[in-house]
Amino acid sequence: MIKLDPAIIRGIKSAKSGPELHYYLQEAVKLEHSTIPPYLTAMFSLKPGTNERIAQLIHSIVVQEMLHMTIASNILIAIGGHPRINTPDFVPRYPGPLPMNIGSLIIGIERFSIPLVETKFMAIEEPETPIPIKPPSLLAAEAAEPKMEYSTIGQFYDAIEEQIRRLGEGIFKYPTAPPQVVSPRWFPPDKLFPITGTESACHGIQIIKIEGEGTTQQPYESPHDPAHFYKFGEIAAGRQLINTPQGYAYDGRPILFDPSGVWPLRPNCKIEDFAVGTQARTRIEFFAYSYSTLLNALHATFNGHAERLDAAIGLMYDLRVQAVSLMQTDTGDGSGLTVGPSFQYVDVQGGMPSLSTLQLARSGV
Repeated sequence: MIKLDPAIIRGIKSAKSGPELHYYLQEAVKLEHSTIPPYLTAMFSLKPGTNERIAQLIHSIVVQEMLHMTIASNILIAIGGHPRINTPDFVPRYPGPLPMNIGSLIIGIERFSIPLVETKFMAIEEPETPIPIKPPSLLAAEAAEPKMEYSTIGQFYDAIEEQIRRLGEGIFKYPTAPPQVVSPRWFPPDKLFPITGTESACHGIQIIKIEGEGTTQQPYESPHDPAHFYKFGEIAAGRQLINTPQGYAYDGRPILFDPSGVWPLRPNCKIEDFAVGTQARTRIEFFAYSYSTLLNALHATFNGHAERLDAAIGLMYDLRVQAVSLMQTDTGDGSGLTVGPSFQYVDVQGGMPSLSTLQLARSGV
């Protein structure tokens, strides 16, 4: 389970105005984005035509993480903030902790594996009180850990919701779309809607929580559609989650995993790992360039140009084509591994980035 410094919760609860919540909502935007690169990499590493059900499940989670990022951004916009997306510090340093994580969970950019799902992805999405699922799994061991000294992601969103209600309608400055982002083409109106005040903001927060964690009564975000934590549980267990007379169980249809259908990526590749002029360097640079262009498009989308969402999502889908090329490119070090994607923000103004620009982005300058 992701464990947050309780000072974050105290900071939210001490906010006296909308602007004092801006920092925490920006962190929420960063957090929702930060799960997308590792999830995408795991999905991209599945070879076309293999492990299709697993790829579908991960894809559905990625789409909802994009929705959650948009909801958090709209709440921030509604109370007068401006999401900052195209900066080097917006992107986590993989491998490393996710935003607001004190370091108990290190997330990298790795190819798909069942242990990755069990130990990393399920830990990211784990609710404060998981629904008991049979057969017993790593959840039982996690549930036995003392949790009093830490706060969870669910508690983080609970604190934001509570403080929004406490501060009231007066904190909402831009309760329309635009400048907020609403797109029926990509997200249904019952999931993505203008944040017009306290109730709509809190409803949006509940969507984020339920789609990620389920509820305290059931593991589903909607009928027969498990929340993220339990979807990853299905993948790890190799079976669909069903409700039985004895309780919830991973005992439905098989979800088969073929280990031969995974590209042998080297984990946590960086641009500077590869010599200038090599095919590996060219392709990983181009991927980072395209990813940074995507972040620029998202930044524009959430800062007054909502019409650019279509282009941004199109860029996200284009990354898959580039990722497949990368994952078929030998690292050139004799290991037999292939090049994995690098999610680094680089300056893409004026064409492909220079080596110096890439190094500055890597160092956080």
